Amino acid sequence: MSTAIRFTYQDYLQLPEDRRYEIVDGDLSMVPAPVPYHQQVSRNLEYSLHGFVKDRGLGEVFYAPCDLLLSETDVVQPDLFYIAAARRSIITDKNIPGAPDLVVEILSPATEVRDRGVKLKLYARAGVGEYWLVDLSAKTVEVLTLKAGRYERIGCHGHQDSLVSSLLPGLTIPLQQIF
Repeated sequence: MSTAIRFTYQDYLQLPEDRRYEIVDGDLSMVPAPVPYHQQVSRNLEYSLHGFVKDRGLGEVFYAPCDLLLSETDVVQPDLFYIAAARRSIITDKNIPGAPDLVVEILSPATEVRDRGVKLKLYARAGVGEYWLVDLSAKTVEVLTLKAGRYERIGCHGHQDSLVSSLLPGLTIPLQQIF
């Protein structure tokens, strides 16, 4: 009988740095390199989100690769995430040990099941207040808000719409500028 290996953050630190990895519930996964369109959308969204947050002194926006340490056996690198100014103290020189206020995952064929499954549950368990799922093929952004430990779908914005967030009042991102 074989026993599954449960990876920890200490194991993660020993991995070669030439690839991206994540650990969810102790299961190690290699994260494939994103395609150019993914990177364009990520950059456009990060630029809009960062500008809004920075201009108002609301906190910090980070983009992958940046280690988000949610537990000793949960280390992920979301495409984008935001930490409110009041919670800046969770930012360290090496990683972010704690839940951000917002996580953005850009779906790809290789990551969609994981992003909508185990990572959705992980982010809810960790207390991430808002979760955006960006669908490149449908050109939509699904906005989920944490209510009583579970995500509730607030809306799904198409490329003709503007993205808004209850977490960041006043934020309006025309999605034609993103896709």
